Amino acid sequence: MKSFNFKVKPKFIPEYDEGYRPFILDNMVYEKALKSEDKEPVKISILRENGLTSLQETSVFKNSHYDDNIVYIERLVKTLLWLKGGYKVFFGGPAYIGEYLQSIYSKGKEREFDADTMKRIYGQDFEIQIVSLGDVPKEYEEAKAVGGHVGGCRIGFDAGSSDKKVSSVINGKSIYSEEVVWHPKLSEDSSYQYEGILSSLKTAASKLPKVDAIGISAAGIYINNEIKLSSLFIKIPDDEFENKVKRMFFDIAKEMGNIPFEVANDGDVTALAGAMSLNQGNILGIAMGTSEAAGYVDNNGCLKGWLNELAFVPIDYNEKAMQDEWSGDIGCGVKYFSQDGVIKLAQKAKIELEVGLSPAEKLKVVQALLEANDKRAQKIFEDIGCYFGYALAYYAKFYDIEYVLLLGRVSSGRGGELIVEKAKEIIKEEFPEFDKKMTISLPDEKSRRVGQSVAAASLTKI
Repeated sequence: MKSFNFKVKPKFIPEYDEGYRPFILDNMVYEKALKSEDKEPVKISILRENGLTSLQETSVFKNSHYDDNIVYIERLVKTLLWLKGGYKVFFGGPAYIGEYLQSIYSKGKEREFDADTMKRIYGQDFEIQIVSLGDVPKEYEEAKAVGGHVGGCRIGFDAGSSDKKVSSVINGKSIYSEEVVWHPKLSEDSSYQYEGILSSLKTAASKLPKVDAIGISAAGIYINNEIKLSSLFIKIPDDEFENKVKRMFFDIAKEMGNIPFEVANDGDVTALAGAMSLNQGNILGIAMGTSEAAGYVDNNGCLKGWLNELAFVPIDYNEKAMQDEWSGDIGCGVKYFSQDGVIKLAQKAKIELEVGLSPAEKLKVVQALLEANDKRAQKIFEDIGCYFGYALAYYAKFYDIEYVLLLGRVSSGRGGELIVEKAKEIIKEEFPEFDKKMTISLPDEKSRRVGQSVAAASLTKI
């Protein structure tokens, strides 16, 4: 990736990541410089299922800063693809930028993973088309009401990559919840995931007089209840994924007795949980666990139909940032807001973690040190809060955010409190325009652990 020459030193620098360059700050300097020089407009539309189209308008320098223009637009397109989703990009702007985008999203190049993944999600060949500004398609968005159904006897299941949670719910009240450690990312046989999910559902069903509906929250991308992409099945071969995984939840629901069910991304369920508890909209929910899961509920309590895969959205311009093993890109959220982020910082803090431990077990070691008042562990969670504050300001360019709800294993215990405290401090000092509007909060500890499974139970309309 080309380097970005617009640099600003943040007021808050992570103790164990001095090279961190917040996206929002460097972009603000670039955009401010644009105001004093000749610029030309850029329009980017991205088409996804059912003709839904997201439009972004911006500008670049007209006769200078060519490499900076490329980096600025390339990172913006990357953000839009993973935040909103789509399989066809219409680019209206300088041809050299459009041609660069076409080259890096081609086979064997830097963004091949992104292109292939969008093809897999939407079932259409990925394409970047250079068009005139007037031919860039207009925006067409459509929000969808989901969740909030509490009547009857329901099961809510949350499938994380290191633990699975299930709740038995009667008329909106949880009567039973359990959390079980599992390791789906290590399994090369999808029967492990199938039996693990089915076992939890059967346990929850045994606590209810009957089962009217099942709601499932899971890491990954789901369209029409089909599994399109999920870290839960990262080691499953493609042919097995197509034949056994893609419609796994349909098979499980059938085995449970053809129970009505609904599947949603765990980030969307995080936001839904917040909307239900606060009776508010404009909520960005973020779950920090095996990865960074995110979801958004608008002012009307509806989902936008966007991917919200912030794990792959870049937040750091540091050229030496940690590489994501999936996409091969650097500076993306998954390495900052997850167990991987904690482990990365622990290594820099010279905290020894046994090689044979799973990421979840390594996280527990750091959390135990924090509870024992280890200053290194404290700085790790403060550093994540530093990342989080700057990232929220960047996310706010695309979401109308009034509430941020933080869940997930990384936010458990005192660590979550430190993350929120530092993020609030950064928002107040660096972005006062958001300070009065944006509330960052943690639910109670129990909700942090099993709140998503309870909210998931409300997904399905009977």
